[in-house]
Amino acid sequence: MGLKLAEEFASNLVKVETEAALGEALGQVSRRLEFDHFALTLQARTSTDGPPDLLLHDYPDEWARVYINFELAGRDPVQRACDKSLTGFEWDHIERLIPLTRGDRQMLAVGRECGIGDGYTIPRHLPGEARGTCSFAVRPGANLPRPLLMATEIIGALGLACAHRVSGLVRKPSRPALSDRQRECLLWAARGKTAAETAIILGISIETVIQHLKLARERYDVHCRQSLILNALFDGLIGFSDIFRRRRPD
Repeated sequence: MGLKLAEEFASNLVKVETEAALGEALGQVSRRLEFDHFALTLQARTSTDGPPDLLLHDYPDEWARVYINFELAGRDPVQRACDKSLTGFEWDHIERLIPLTRGDRQMLAVGRECGIGDGYTIPRHLPGEARGTCSFAVRPGANLPRPLLMATEIIGALGLACAHRVSGLVRKPSRPALSDRQRECLLWAARGKTAAETAIILGISIETVIQHLKLARERYDVHCRQSLILNALFDGLIGFSDIFRRRRPD
C-alpha cells in the first residue's frame, strides 16, 4: 500500500505548478499516510538567518502562531537534528542525534499542548543552494504509522524536490567563475598545499600560482582563501570528493 501511494503521489506532482497545489497534495497524502499534520520548509542558502523562503503546513493555528511569533525556527531541535541525519527520523529519537536542552524539551512540550504529538521529519540539503525539511506529525497520544514510514520517506523527498522546482529557487548553471588554471590552483590550495608546493605540482612558478589565486579572489570579491574555497564549493567548481581524495592502496 505504502509504495503504491508513493507512486501515485509522484504521478500527481508532475501536474503541480504552484505552492498552493503542492500544499494541497501534501495535505491529502498525509491523511492517507495516517498522519494528522504536515509541514514543509525550504530555505535558500542566501537567507539562512531569516524565516524560510517557502513554508507550507496545516498545523493547528495555535502552534503556528506560537512558532512564528516567538521565532522558534532558530531554536527548533528538529531543525538542528536535520543536520545530523541523512535520512528521516522520528522525533522521539531526536536525542540520539543531538543533545536536548531544557528549552528544547519545553518547546516540544508546548507543541504537544498545541496539538502536535510525535512526528517524522525528512531532511534535504543541497549545498550552496537550499535546505529543506518535510515533516509529518500525529496528534498527542497517537502512534506513528511505522509500517508506512518508508513510503513517508519517499513522499517527503518527492515533496521537497517539487517545492524546489515550484519555488523558483532552482539556479541554472552559470559559466565558470574561474579559469581552468585558477581552478587547479584553488583545488590544490583546498587540499592544503602551499603556493610553492602547488607550483611544483603544476610545473609553474610560485608567482604564477599566487597571481592565479589573487585573480580568483577578485572574481568572487572575497579577501581570504577560506571564502574563495567555500564559493567554489557552492558553485560546484570543486567538490568535497576532489578535496578529500585519497590515494588508492597499491
